[in-house]
Parts: sequence; C-alpha cells; structure tokens
Amino acid sequence: MMTHEETMQAIKTGDIALGVEFGSTTVKAVLTTEDFKTIASGSYEWDNNFQDGLWTYAVADIWLGLQTAYANLQNQIHDNYGVTITSIKTMGFSAMMHGYLAFDKNNQLLVPFRTWRNAITGESASELTKLFNFNIPQRWSVAHLYQAILNQETHVKNIDFLTTLAGYVHWQLTDEKVIGIGDASGMFPIDEKTGTYNQLMLDQFSSLKSVQQYNWQIDNILPTPLKAGGNAGHLTEKGAKLLDPTGHLTAGAIIAPPEGDAGTGMVATNSVKKRTGNISVGTSIFSMIVLEKNLEHVYSNIDIVTTPTGLPVAMVHANNSASDLNAWSKLFAQFAKLIGCDISTSQLYQTLFDAALNDAEPDAGGLSGYGYYSGENITAVPEGRPLLVRQPDSNFTIGNLMRLHLFTAFGAIKIGMRILEDEQVLTDNIVAQGGVFKTPIVAQKLLSAALNTDITVMKTAGEGGPWGMAILSLYAANKRTNETLDDFLSHVVFANEKSETLSPDPTDVAGFEAFMTRYVAGLDIELAAIKALPSQKRKE
Repeated sequence: MMTHEETMQAIKTGDIALGVEFGSTTVKAVLTTEDFKTIASGSYEWDNNFQDGLWTYAVADIWLGLQTAYANLQNQIHDNYGVTITSIKTMGFSAMMHGYLAFDKNNQLLVPFRTWRNAITGESASELTKLFNFNIPQRWSVAHLYQAILNQETHVKNIDFLTTLAGYVHWQLTDEKVIGIGDASGMFPIDEKTGTYNQLMLDQFSSLKSVQQYNWQIDNILPTPLKAGGNAGHLTEKGAKLLDPTGHLTAGAIIAPPEGDAGTGMVATNSVKKRTGNISVGTSIFSMIVLEKNLEHVYSNIDIVTTPTGLPVAMVHANNSASDLNAWSKLFAQFAKLIGCDISTSQLYQTLFDAALNDAEPDAGGLSGYGYYSGENITAVPEGRPLLVRQPDSNFTIGNLMRLHLFTAFGAIKIGMRILEDEQVLTDNIVAQGGVFKTPIVAQKLLSAALNTDITVMKTAGEGGPWGMAILSLYAANKRTNETLDDFLSHVVFANEKSETLSPDPTDVAGFEAFMTRYVAGLDIELAAIKALPSQKRKE
C-alpha cells in the first residue's frame, strides 16, 4: 500500500489511471494508482428521458456528466492531497452496451441516441436471427440499424459511422473510430478466430435487398474492434479540454479500447478465462459465463458476446432489475424524513435488507411483482409497468416486501439461466458485483438461492465498471510482452484479493422457487396492465 506522500507524488508525476463508466443512472469516474488502489472518485447522477416513444440521453448530458464526474474527482484529489491533476498516464471509457448512435459524414448525430432499453426492434431482431442462425437481441446496434431500414427512416441513407456510447466518447477524445471487442460484440457478431466482425454475416447483411439501396457498406460504418491491450490512441488536446474544461489536464494519455459495462464487469470480477462467470446487478441485470464450447442451439434469451480478449461468452441479459427495489427504498427514506428520523443511505439499506433476510418468509409471504420500468426481453413483455401484486391472504410486511423486491430483481434472469443449466454449461465460480452487494450478505445470500449456486463477492464488489475500466487502461499501458489479460488479473491485480463465498440455503431455494411459480404465472397481469394503461409521454 502506497503512503500518503507516495500517492501525492504519483499524482504530481501523472503515474495514475482514470476509469470512467456511463451507467444507466450514474456517470462515475475513479482514479487509481498503478497498484490498482482507488484514490478518488467522482460521479454525476443522470437518467434517460422518454421522448417520442424512445429512451434516450441528450448529447449535452453525456459531456456534462463526464465533466462533472471528473471535476468532482479532481476536487477530491485537491482536498485530500493538495495537488491538481495535470497529467494522467492512462485512461479508459466504458458505458452501457448496445444502442444506436449514427453519424453523417460531417460527424453530426442523425437521430437522438437510442439506448439498449428500447424494445422496438422485434421485427429486425427476428429476421436477422433467422438470417444468421445466430441470436440477435433487440438491444444490439445492428438490430436498431436494420429496424430503421425496415421503417424506411430517411436518416439511414446519410449514415457514415455507427457506434456505441463508449465508442462515441472514445472517438471524441482520441479521434479514433475504434471499440473494444467486447463492446463490438454487442453491435454485430464477432468471429472468435479472426477477432473481428463475422465476415459471412456481414456479407449476408449486405446482400439483403433492403440494404442494397444505400451507398454505405456495413463493415465500413462500424468501428474497428480491438482486443484488450490494443493500441486505441491517445488523449488529444481537444479531448483533454472536453474532459477537463479548466485546462489543467494535458494531452497524451494512453487510452485503452473502450469497453461495454459487461466487459468491465468481467474484469472487475476476474472472470475473463473459460469456465468463469460473473453477474452484474443494477438497473438491468446480466450474467456472463465464458464458454468452453459452443451452445447446441440458438436461444432468444442467450446472447453470444465476448470477453475483452475475444473469447465467447453466454450472456443472459434482463432489462430490469434493481430499479423498483431502489424506488421503494427511497420511499422509506422519505417516510423516515417525514417523521424526523435522520438515517443515512447505508443505514437505510442495511435495515431494509436485514428485514428481507431475518423478518421475512422464505417465499416473501405470497407477494409477487414485477420491477419492469421498461420492456423485458426475457419474458417477452413489450413495455414497462412496475407492479406490486398480492392476494388478500398474503402476509404484507416490510420484510416480505423487501424480500419480494430482491427476488423480482433476480426473477427474469433466472428464466434465462435455466437454459444454460439445460445446455450443461459449466462454471467454476460466479462472482457478483453491483451496488446491492455493498450491503453485506443479504443480496448475495438471496442471489445464491435464486440461482441455486455458490456466489462470491469480492471486496471490490462496489467498485464495479469504472474501476474495471481503469484496470484495462493499466493493462494497456503496463502489460509485459506476451502477458495475457488473464495472467495480469490473476497474478497481479487480484493476487491478494479478499472475497467471501456463500452457498445456497435449501430453505431459501425452495422459497425462491415458490416465488418463481407465482412470477411466471402472473405475467398475464403485466400484459393486461400494458393494454389497460397505455404509456403516456412523460414530462421531463
């Protein structure tokens, strides 16, 4: 562990790494020393807007979020060490995967950013899945592109470049139109052997009659995929001013290939080699299992993406997870304030989570519900309607309510994980990460019950994606000749990492299965709510 003086000197000389991740609700930046210890962090709270039937983030908010998170980090460094950051050795940028950011030849955004949350590409995703004999989820960039073609949107003819949010930020800071291979695998299928987009599928896409009307070629408008450690460029002077408008930060930092949140989650949990797995819980939830062999069949609920090094991964992604859990927790916080109770966020979650564990029935007392803030791909629900469902004889207590919200956060993904069980996909461990695991034991124990498997949580569980991106940037800057990312993580970064593993409790497993029976049986309630209560454009 570096001393305070050593850390201060590292900041002065720029021997530090910056990782930034654009999550669904927070833009977070972390600064680490070269021994991987976080020395400062900054964040910016944001939210997607529902405009004209689509979930989006304004471009101005992207830059406001980046600059605010970095400024907060910079202020923290100044307060704690009395110095100003003027140079950074290496940095990297990550974001929610998938989505659609299309630009013309003048680098102008053609339509507002369409995020992964938009379940509007059912027709194109289905057609491309049949064409490729490879699952193309609705979230993927190529599904958004082809749906725009099927819809005959006028902007399509002007596309010159198509990228993800992470790819866009990287491009603006480096002038390089590249992307990490893991993030690229959520745009278009990757060929493991070549480490780039699948050429056969590129040709199949280009041969479609509806595509041939355009002057562009699909392989020319996509960013170039790079594996972890690849040469992704350097921070330009323009990029330095974008990141730090005060002008203190100089150009020249090595910038790692931009990755998606799935890739940074794999890195942050040391889950990049075969037979390893991780699960990330946040606004959405996804599990990543690095495959030893290809799956026997094509499944609509299983995405085949890659690690940051290009190995195939079975990804089970549910659009909704902890949003409703957080909403109810905030409601209790408001109540506490109304009665004059001063309680910290950590105390609040600890109290509520403890109730879910110690003051609840195994099946959540007969309660059910759906934390669907958006459409859910796993259960084929087209729109979001958060619901709490109970019967007259349900035991409606705080403990059961909170256990319900933890259960429903894991409900949709359980359905997809059953497919991997049937395919006999093997894993040596599953490491969990996300904000819910900052509260010790509770979410970990109930997730173990939900998946009926051992769940490991590392000390860095709350660090998540931005820390994983900082690690990727340090690998890009400091890797030795022939040193693989797997070796770098196992023997350098996580050599002395502390973790705790919990095994499933049979009583909790049985309780979750009883909940799942209600969850599956009640999906018609969710569909009825969509039909009876049409969505309305929200006032932002």
